[in-house]
Amino acid sequence: MPALRTMALAAATTALAAATFGTSGPATADTFRQVTDRSTFMQLVDGRTLNYPGVTLRVTPDGTIRGKGLGRNVRGAWQWRGGYFCRDLFWGQRELGANCQMVLQNGSTLRFVSDRGQGQSADLRLR
Repeated sequence: MPALRTMALAAATTALAAATFGTSGPATADTFRQVTDRSTFMQLVDGRTLNYPGVTLRVTPDGTIRGKGLGRNVRGAWQWRGGYFCRDLFWGQRELGANCQMVLQNGSTLRFVSDRGQGQSADLRLR
């Protein structure tokens, strides 16, 4: 039973990481357009939630990230630096660390691409 519990935790962690900006696979530009400044980013997210199955997050103008991920609190801080969304994030007591991410938009979907657009991506829906 402990092995099953460990596998379930690993799967949950992987899903949460994808939902919290950046581990679900390589991104392609498709019909997405890059968000290049803080003002545009805030127009998209202010007062709305970012959603992924099992995850709901709010990114606020004062630089905080708050929400729930797979039953645990998600909290963190963010800044817009050099055209990137830079965040430092915690899932429960687990530190997910800092990462600067390219943000792309297609309608009500925001794609966050880790490692300044060179890493993996996660698509979150705006609601």
